[in-house]
Amino acid sequence: MPGLLRGLARTAAVAGTATAVSNRVSRRQAGRWAQQAPAAEPEPQPEEETAAPVASSSTDDRLEQLRQLGELKTSGVLTDEEFTEQKRRILDS
Repeated sequence: MPGLLRGLARTAAVAGTATAVSNRVSRRQAGRWAQQAPAAEPEPQPEEETAAPVASSSTDDRLEQLRQLGELKTSGVLTDEEFTEQKRRILDS
């Protein structure tokens, strides 16, 4: 019986050590990846201007831009706030 307990204790010690080492390595790798992530992958910036360009000031172009803007809102691409802001930009140009 003492040999069995000694074997169980040894197995528990080895397993506990392996778990501790594995956790430490994982934390170290996560820290390294966190430091590299901002430099490797910059966050994409939202492109508001592509939804409704305001380059032209003719009435026909404005109407076309407003029609496209309405389609984007209807399809769910734009929220009410975004729609209102883009509409204001088109009408103010």
